[in-house]
Amino acid sequence: MTLTPQTKARLRGAAGFIFDMDGTIALGDAKSGGHRALPHAIAVLEALRASGRPFVVFTNGTAKPPAAYAQSLRNAGFALDDSQMLTPSSSAAAWLGETGTGKVRVLGNPGCAAPLIDAGLDVVGPSQAADGVEAVYTGWFREFDFSALEAACHSLWNGARLVTASNVPFFATENGRAIGASFPINAMLTAMTRKRPRILGKPSKVAFDTAMKVMGLPRSAAKDMVVVGDDPALEMRMANAVGAMSVGLATGIIGSDAALPEKDRPSVLLADLEPLLQAL
Repeated sequence: MTLTPQTKARLRGAAGFIFDMDGTIALGDAKSGGHRALPHAIAVLEALRASGRPFVVFTNGTAKPPAAYAQSLRNAGFALDDSQMLTPSSSAAAWLGETGTGKVRVLGNPGCAAPLIDAGLDVVGPSQAADGVEAVYTGWFREFDFSALEAACHSLWNGARLVTASNVPFFATENGRAIGASFPINAMLTAMTRKRPRILGKPSKVAFDTAMKVMGLPRSAAKDMVVVGDDPALEMRMANAVGAMSVGLATGIIGSDAALPEKDRPSVLLADLEPLLQAL
């Protein structure tokens, strides 16, 4: 797609950029966890770095700590600092801390729990016996079993709130779409406890605000932000909710935007990142 002069001007004048990872700038192998850069993605981030414009990469995956994802992208050729890599556990740690939530049962692997532990929260294991659990947080956890289900349900029945990294069923990989872990876990917990999960990763405002804070940008700059992604229910919805520019990439989950509801429709839909690179 050819960008209009108005769109190019908005891109060049952006206060900052939030990029999705899988299906947007890279594709990963769901088994190995390695990544391959998508066309023009390395050059786009290099152009932003050279210009001094802030950007972060915000994946909705929680299989690894943010620093491990950053290293995987560096292995794929990206110039990316650990501080520029975010996961839903980054925004979850911030939100749980701000709301005074101390003890959290994490239904996730060590990579999912790491940012919460780093933030000083009292993290309880998936099936660990514990009283006074204030929140159950679900993320990447393919080892989920009945013991974890029972422990989480008891925490929720005893008053804990249910929060989650993500509640979408699929994400893009090198081998096509893969099933996200937290979506079916959330479905089971909701069926058993009638509690619905509060999303702390994309497309929540919590996630957007966390990215803005990491970039050192005020909330007043929201409408001058650009969010680039491949999933209409995540990046497009998050950007549109706050009035930011949503750039959709047809390299992952998204297809034609013709049938999408307004809240999930990108401001501009691109076949790849080349037009964005040219605009920058």
